[in-house]
Amino acid sequence: MYSQLPSKEEDEDSAPTPAPPQPPSNKWKNAWTRFLFSIPMIGGFILILWLGPFYVALLVVSLQVKSFHELMVIGHSKYSSLELPWYRVLNWYFLGVANYFFFGESLTSYFRNLFIGEDYLNKLANYHRFISYWLYLGGFIVFVLSLRKKKYTVQFTLFGWTHIVLLCCVVQSHLIIQNCFEGLYWLLYPASMVICNDIMAYFFGFCFGKTPLIKLSPKKTWEGFIGGFFATMVFGVLVSKTMYQFKHLICPVEYDGSALVISNCDPGYVFNQQTFDLPLGIQGLLSLFGVSWNTVSFRPIHFHGAVMAMFASLIAPFGGFFASGFKRAFKLKDFGDLIPGHGGVIDRMDCQFLMGTFVFVYYFSFIKSVSVNSVIQIIHGMSGESQLELHKTLGDLLATRGLL
Repeated sequence: MYSQLPSKEEDEDSAPTPAPPQPPSNKWKNAWTRFLFSIPMIGGFILILWLGPFYVALLVVSLQVKSFHELMVIGHSKYSSLELPWYRVLNWYFLGVANYFFFGESLTSYFRNLFIGEDYLNKLANYHRFISYWLYLGGFIVFVLSLRKKKYTVQFTLFGWTHIVLLCCVVQSHLIIQNCFEGLYWLLYPASMVICNDIMAYFFGFCFGKTPLIKLSPKKTWEGFIGGFFATMVFGVLVSKTMYQFKHLICPVEYDGSALVISNCDPGYVFNQQTFDLPLGIQGLLSLFGVSWNTVSFRPIHFHGAVMAMFASLIAPFGGFFASGFKRAFKLKDFGDLIPGHGGVIDRMDCQFLMGTFVFVYYFSFIKSVSVNSVIQIIHGMSGESQLELHKTLGDLLATRGLL
């Protein structure tokens, strides 16, 4: 029953054995295939960005579903002979419920005015979490009823597997979509950093790689890792200076009554030139060299961009190392064969998921500020009496401050 899984006696360091070095002809053939299929992927991504935020969100969901499928196939292939009841149906059901919950959360927090004027939509928004909870409970009850004697261990193992995959795919893709709603910049810039690091690490490793970096991924080298880091930092500075000039990229998404559109916003604090006072300690240190700087001026986005570029080149690759270790544990070469030269979607998205989650946490911790639009969305969800009370309270407050 369990013979298809790695046994406890199998040491992960010994399975699978790293493949012998490829002949130069195969090495160049693989590199050429990888390059040829990278061009349409990048071109398609740029096209979808140009089409707008709705299509970007649709792309992220498509990648999420395919990633979920690739990971669930691994579990199903190991236990397909057991004919587990409702296994595949419940997997897709839980995926649907998870997406219903997270997309509902996004719609009710970002686009509350979507539900104005439609009583049933407003009720769906008000009771969204309650509905989501009972949808999940329905799947949970079906799972309990599907338990079969002598299959308990396998069924509970796969139940846990499904939830881990949901955490890795659905939650992180939801955070990436949240980044997109704050402005396409917060999706495009970090994604381009990961792509740059991946390409340049591959290039430097291909041309100069001699020193192995990590056992989990035998093809990765220190030369590629370091070369990718410096190339990503330089690329990050150049790209950041270009991207913030386009309002289409830096303005958040809003609902105009008929579709999701890019709002017409002011660039805001983070994208404008700011002047900062230097700490006294740094001023004193500079004075030793005859430099009398008391202030420094720069756009805060350059600092934030450098942080994201460092994460993309130093931390995000560990998403790839994790995926490599996962493949070794299950003796897989790739998660799929959808993209020639690259493998499956997970093979391309392992670092992107980690990067997207970091950008979400970083943005909402250090960059995001309360906007008028976000307050309006909250007001839309209030009753008429509460809105009138808010109006009176806000009027009294502004009058007290002399603003009215």
